Amino acid sequence: MSRIGLKILEIPEGVEVKLDGSTVTVKGPKGELTRNFHEDMKIKIEDNVLTVERPSDNKEHRALHGTTRSIIGNMVEGVHKGFEKALEINGVGYRATKQGNKVVVNAGYSHPVEVEQPAGIELDVPSNTRIVVKGIDKELVGAIAANIRAIRPPEPYKGKGIRYEGEYVRRKEGKTAK
Repeated sequence: MSRIGLKILEIPEGVEVKLDGSTVTVKGPKGELTRNFHEDMKIKIEDNVLTVERPSDNKEHRALHGTTRSIIGNMVEGVHKGFEKALEINGVGYRATKQGNKVVVNAGYSHPVEVEQPAGIELDVPSNTRIVVKGIDKELVGAIAANIRAIRPPEPYKGKGIRYEGEYVRRKEGKTAK
């Protein structure tokens, strides 16, 4: 039994949800998101409360039930509040700067790495060792943050690299001389 799929989703004030078959459009103060869902899932809106129902206890329907509810919940939260993911840069000479709509990351390579700011995402560099990714689409915010982290993932010996804020990197002991 899907526990997440059974939860009702209360639509906050200022957010408008439209259904067109299996397409859900969510408008809010921060923007608009549209997404197509599986046609078997029954999405209903009554009195600012959204519910997702499944037609059977089939394994595929059970899997889609909670996923559909979670994605719609993230869409509503994104247009209402927005999402944010912060990255920290550790290492001597490792830094980031913002140039126009690009973020230039110096992470120990022979060249600086440029990250373009895609539509719907805001890249902010409050200090030269911190990058903040903001947007209304949770999936896109996470993907952009993961791409920036992949430039130089944290290594376990000295802890150098780009990591998520609050991420713990397990440190290893180096070689010992005999």
